[in-house]
Order: sequence, then structure tokens, then C-alpha cells
Amino acid sequence: MSRPVIGITTYAEQARWGVWDAPTALIPMSYVNAIQQAGGRPLLVPPAEDAIDETLDVLDGLLFSGGSDIDPSLYGAEPHPSVNGTRPDRDRAELALMEAAFARQMPVLAVCRGMEVMNVARGGDIVQHLPEIVGHEDHKHTPGVFGDHEVDVESESLLGSLLGERAPVKSHHHQGVGRLGEGLVESAWAEDGTIEGIEDPSRRFALGVLWHPEQGEDFALFRALVAEARAYGEEKARS
Repeated sequence: MSRPVIGITTYAEQARWGVWDAPTALIPMSYVNAIQQAGGRPLLVPPAEDAIDETLDVLDGLLFSGGSDIDPSLYGAEPHPSVNGTRPDRDRAELALMEAAFARQMPVLAVCRGMEVMNVARGGDIVQHLPEIVGHEDHKHTPGVFGDHEVDVESESLLGSLLGERAPVKSHHHQGVGRLGEGLVESAWAEDGTIEGIEDPSRRFALGVLWHPEQGEDFALFRALVAEARAYGEEKARS
């Protein structure tokens, strides 16, 4: 049985390797390894605002990866002083990709920034600096170090069917979702009330989590994405 092809959105950053220092499309190997361990074939998808349909034509599912803050102008807000590292080209490309994937009912798993992209794509907005709301920096206590905490999960949700009512997670973010986008519902929360999971019950598989499941040892979310992608691919082949 062929492996379903899962697109993984990439960062677009200046990077150094060997003797080179150049603009680069890159992604941490943890995302690639998670998809491979779940039985999928990862395919990296660099930011591009054109050829969206051609890209989706060769995919069975999509994993939206983490990364920098979304440009606040894309959800009608002025930037908070803490907003940094925005990549408007990546933002526009991923918003277009998300909207097109939703239109096709393609399975989507959105991680951290990816969850925020999902919310903005559906007309929602972003809490630009969570510490001002929750009163602490536990979600990103040290740059480059993932914070460990637990989330409560809605038992009747898609996420609940995969993780149960409570799960340990690894976080590294200073933002979150504010007003929910059209069709989206909350499905997980941190102890401080931060929304940690969202999903669209009208879609076959549209799930966003604010934490980084690729950093954990439980790949349930990736196995579910790959299983749905396999079914999607089989249906696409028959149509």
C-alpha cells in the first residue's frame, strides 16, 4: 500500500550550513520524522502564492508547521510591540493554501502558528501577547526551550477522541487565538484558560493545536492525519 503524501509548510529564513549562508526553505526534522513514523510520506511545501491548486493536486493531507508571528494587518490589527519576525509572504501563501485545502475537504493538522493561520483564514483574530492576558510567560518561558504543561480536552471533540480528556503537551508560543473564525470551535484549554485546540466539525479532519505534538512521544495526531489522508487519497483516485 502506497503511503499518503503529506505536505508540510516550511519556514523561509536565512540559514547557514557548511560554507553557505543563504535564504532557505527549511523545517525541523521533528515534523518530517513524525509524519514518517505515522506512515505518511512527507513533502515540503515552501511559501508560494501561486500554483496552489497544482500543489494540492499532489497531496493527500497538509501539516501546517510553527514559526514566526502572523502579520497583524492580515486580521485587521495594529502590531503589539512584542510582535517580531513576521514573514508576510509566508502568511499570504499559507492563508491561501489553508482556504483551498478547506474547500477541498483535504485533511489538515495545524500546529502552533499553523493553528493561528487556520483561525485567521476563517476570519478570526490573534491575541498578540498572551502574558498580558494570563499574567505569566509559562507558554514560552525560555526562547528555544519547550514548556511542559497539561491541557483539558473536550471529550466529545475530534481531539478528545484522539487524546482523551487530558493530555501533557509541549509549548513554545507567546500568542494565541482570540475571536474564533467561522465554523471553528474550541476543543482544548490550558489551565489559565488559553485556547489550545480548535477544530471545524463540518470538515472531515480540520484540527489545530497550539502546542508542538511533533516534540512528544505520542504521535496520535499524526497517525490520525495520515489515516484520514489515506482515505482522502483513495477517494480522490476513484473520482
